Amino acid sequence: MYLKFLRYSLYVMKHAKTVVFLTLTYFLSLSTVFSTDESDTDVIAFGSCLKQYKPAPIFDAIINVKPDVFIFSGDNIYADTSNEDVMLDKYAQLNSQRGFKKLKQLTTIYATWDDHDYGKNDAGAEFLFKQRSQEIFLDFFQVPIDAPSRKRDGIYSVHWHSNDSQRIQIILLDTRFFRGPLIQGETNKQCPKINYARQENPKVSMLGVEQWDWLKRQLLKPAQLRIIVSSIQVIPEEHCFEKWANLPHEREKLFQLIGNTKAEGVIFLSGDRHLAEISKLDHPAIPYPLYEVTSSGLNSARPGRGEKNQHRISQDNIREDNFGLIRVDWNQPRPVVDLQIRNVKGAIVSNKSIMLSN
Repeated sequence: MYLKFLRYSLYVMKHAKTVVFLTLTYFLSLSTVFSTDESDTDVIAFGSCLKQYKPAPIFDAIINVKPDVFIFSGDNIYADTSNEDVMLDKYAQLNSQRGFKKLKQLTTIYATWDDHDYGKNDAGAEFLFKQRSQEIFLDFFQVPIDAPSRKRDGIYSVHWHSNDSQRIQIILLDTRFFRGPLIQGETNKQCPKINYARQENPKVSMLGVEQWDWLKRQLLKPAQLRIIVSSIQVIPEEHCFEKWANLPHEREKLFQLIGNTKAEGVIFLSGDRHLAEISKLDHPAIPYPLYEVTSSGLNSARPGRGEKNQHRISQDNIREDNFGLIRVDWNQPRPVVDLQIRNVKGAIVSNKSIMLSN
């Protein structure tokens, strides 16, 4: 018995370093798995304006941040067609992208559309192919057959990302199917090709009656953070192109609805502009600042001069391929939301941290 004990003691002494190393490795691995920082952080990535016929290396950077959700916020392909076969072929090109296929395997994807995947540049309710375009869109993004958007006009939808006490509401608007006519103003040096003027007719809608009623119902539901995705910009007012400010009565209706429903934690995401920027607006109807992150394009950002935006708080509008990221740290007395714009290498090129109200 004594000899067995002596051999065991000598073995432990000889391999003590190995035992300590394995023990430390075990407990370090536990601390990584059960890290409160990671478990209390939500990561939502988003982007727009993807030309399906071009390489999209930015998918690698998106995959590297390991998002819980990825949101396509419009112009997910450039279809620009009323031909079903052409549209299907262009979706097939996107589906063949290596990065897109990998992203689908690794995370949840939500999507809304803008004009080019809707089927026609700057098109609205007048577009005759919109019913079939909706069916093709919903099929491609594998929207369940019993989803509400399969049973009504328009692709607007709501999704929840939540656990016991932390609710993130993701609202994807449809700014195409119901949108009334825009007014083309006079072109000038700043706007040589397109200059949409303010449409003052209060009967011209951005969302349509049913979608407005639906949005009100969603904003009345409890949530700590509400991400409202609009394919076109909500806050910026000054550039020449499509924006909510083209229908100022509808833009004001949106702000009043947020205020009247007492919807907390609203943040806008948008695309369309082939640039990236962060905007901020203080509105008298809403007791907290509104922020908007515009991310565009995933592989089609345009170099050149920036656009005017009195509400911009990022250092400038960013004219390189980019994606947006929202990181929510719930492990704080007041949850912290970090709004980020990242480039094709995954580097942060602009960010703004805000605290959610209690």
